[in-house]
Amino acid sequence: MATRIISPKPLVFDHAAQFFTVSDSRFRKLVDGWLEKGLIQEWKGLLVELEAGGHCVPVPYTTKRYVGTNGMRPLMDSIICQSKLVNIVRPCWVSKLEPFNGTWRLTERDEYHGQFDAIVIAHNVSPTYFFLDEEFDYFLKELNCHGKCANRLLSSSGLPLLTKQMKTLELSSIWALLAAFDDPLPIPTIGAFGSFDGAFVKGVNSLSWMGNNTSKLFPLESGKPHCWTFFSTAAYGKQNKVPQENIPNATAERVANEMLEGVESALGLSKGSLEKPFYTRVQLWGAALPTNTPAVACIFDPRGRAGICGDWLLGSSVEAAALSGMALAHHMADYFKTGGTRSDEFAIGLNSTFQAIAGHDIGQFPGLESEKQVKPQACYISETTLFDFA
Repeated sequence: MATRIISPKPLVFDHAAQFFTVSDSRFRKLVDGWLEKGLIQEWKGLLVELEAGGHCVPVPYTTKRYVGTNGMRPLMDSIICQSKLVNIVRPCWVSKLEPFNGTWRLTERDEYHGQFDAIVIAHNVSPTYFFLDEEFDYFLKELNCHGKCANRLLSSSGLPLLTKQMKTLELSSIWALLAAFDDPLPIPTIGAFGSFDGAFVKGVNSLSWMGNNTSKLFPLESGKPHCWTFFSTAAYGKQNKVPQENIPNATAERVANEMLEGVESALGLSKGSLEKPFYTRVQLWGAALPTNTPAVACIFDPRGRAGICGDWLLGSSVEAAALSGMALAHHMADYFKTGGTRSDEFAIGLNSTFQAIAGHDIGQFPGLESEKQVKPQACYISETTLFDFA
């Protein structure tokens, strides 16, 4: 759940999860709390399926969609700030994870970061690190890692079953293009519906989603620049994959141009006729959507006191991330209540078989399957995991 804010305008872009839906009562309790606090709002913008050439049909609004009031990232920041149980250490890149007398020692290069009773790897997100306050009788260290980070840490950890499961996970790559325009895009209107706010794009290799952040986040404000987020297809991401930490300038420029050409194709415009954006930025989500999953809520190795959670375990959505985090938190709490005995009873997901899933592009969101008549397989990018520590 990532939001980029560019000053001084400001320009605001959700450049990962675009919105989320609710289907589970446990997640509904969280969402209702966020609504009461004003952290989120219902998004009633018009969504369409857009075919190359500008042909589009509306997606019926039968399932409520939600967005962060000021973007998706501020929602996460607000939740973390309100919690008294979580201490965040930033920046912190754990380079060594080693077992020591039944606990875990964590090191960042040569700097010692403490000794912990348990660790959780929340894959696949940007590296931020959490641990519980000292008022608790045990410590938990959560490592939010992308694939390379997680596999590197686990490979020397003495956790062969967790390592095997992490290495089995396969992920697609997706390019994100953030573009700001002075004027509205020439979007086709749909009768009384008007122009769309977001579109699932079909038939364009370089484009799978386009969403208007300005109309989504600031629907009642006029005169703002039009900030759009565009996502490529997984096929395009694979064809143009580079190290995401060091994208060559030439690649960034080419991808931006090709994705804008994809926008023209989707809207039925002639090549080169689209207004040139005054701001662009590309980002490669090298570990975007899962292509396989063990279909378990969480993974836990009680002998190693180590667990894994993440949206990819249940379907790659914001709701899936929350449910996975809750499942592991409750499972570990139950384990610690036993005093660490009966370890074998608490092993979960260590030998679960991965199954291939379809839908590696943006556009298959939970709760929309009945409206769009598609089977929900993979959903939108989510970048963080929520925990119910209570």
